[in-house]
Amino acid sequence: MQSKQIHPEQIKKLGLAVIDTELSAVDALRAQIDDNFVSACKLMLGCEGRVVVIGMGKSGHIGNKIAATMASTGTPAFFVHPGEASHGDLGMITPKDVVIALSNSGETGEILTIIPILKRLSVPMISITGNRSSTLSTEADINLHAGVEKEACPLGLAPTSSTTVALVLGDALAVALLDARGFTEEDFALSHPGGSLGRRLLLHVKDIMHTGEQIPQVHENDTLRDALLVMTEKGLGMTGIVDDNQKVLGIYTDGDLRRTLDKNFDVHKAIIKDVMTANCKTTREHLLAAEALTEMQQNKINAMLVVDENDKLIGALNMHDLLRAGVV
Repeated sequence: MQSKQIHPEQIKKLGLAVIDTELSAVDALRAQIDDNFVSACKLMLGCEGRVVVIGMGKSGHIGNKIAATMASTGTPAFFVHPGEASHGDLGMITPKDVVIALSNSGETGEILTIIPILKRLSVPMISITGNRSSTLSTEADINLHAGVEKEACPLGLAPTSSTTVALVLGDALAVALLDARGFTEEDFALSHPGGSLGRRLLLHVKDIMHTGEQIPQVHENDTLRDALLVMTEKGLGMTGIVDDNQKVLGIYTDGDLRRTLDKNFDVHKAIIKDVMTANCKTTREHLLAAEALTEMQQNKINAMLVVDENDKLIGALNMHDLLRAGVV
C-alpha cells in the first residue's frame, strides 16, 4: 500500500462527504420508525428476563453499545458474542429473554448457526438488518430495517453508514423504552453513582456539610471582632449567629464585612447582632445538595447554614463544598 500525498482541501472534502452521506442515511431511517418499531418496543417492555444483543464484527461493537445504553436507561440488557455463544455462552440466554440480532447482510454465519437453538428455546428475536429478504430478517419475529443506499467509505467496503444507522436505531429503541418505563433522572443516577450526574442527584446536604467543631458560629452578643476571628479560623467565608438555644438568628459573611466597613462601624466594639444579616436563607440536611445549589444560585449567595426542624444550627456549607463534591 503506497501512501498518497496529503492535500488539505481534499482531506476536508472527503471528511465532509462522509458526514453528508451518513446524515442522509440517518435521515432516511425516519421512515423505518413504523409499526415494527412499536412491536419491538412492546416485546422488550413485556420481557421478564433481559434483552440480549448479539452481533459480529462492527455490528458487534454497535450491539455492545446498544446493550450498554439500554442497561443504563432502565432496560436490563447485555451483549453476547455470537461466536462464543456457539461454544457455551448460549447458556446465558433463557426463554424469558428477548434477543436483538444485528447483521447488515442478514447472513452472518455465526448468528444463523444459533437461530435454531433460540427457536427451540422459544426466545423471541428482533433483527436489525440492511436486507429485508435475508435469512435473519425472515427468521426473526420482528425485523427492523436499517439498510443504507451506500457506505460512506469511498471504496464502499468499510461499514460506516450502515453501522451509524444501526446505532441510531438502537438509541431510538432505548429512549422509547426509557420513556415508556417512566425512567427518571434519579433512576439514571442510581446506575451512574460514579459520574457527575450521580453525584448531583444522589448527594444530600448532610453528606457534604461541615458539622461539630467545623461549624463557624458565634453568640448574638459576641463582638464583630469575635465573629471575624471565627470566620478566619473556620475558613468558610461566613459564620452563623445563634442565641442561647443554638437557634439561628442570622449570618455574617465576607460581603457583610465590606458593607459594615462602608458604614464606619467600629470592628472592635460592634456587636454582631447589630450588623448581621437576619432571617438568612437556611437549608435542611435531608435535602439534595443539588437543591441547596439551586437555592444559593437563585438567591445569589455563596454559603448556607443547615438547621434542624427547630431552626437549631447543625451544619454549614458553601459553594466550594459543592464544587469539591462535583455537584456544580
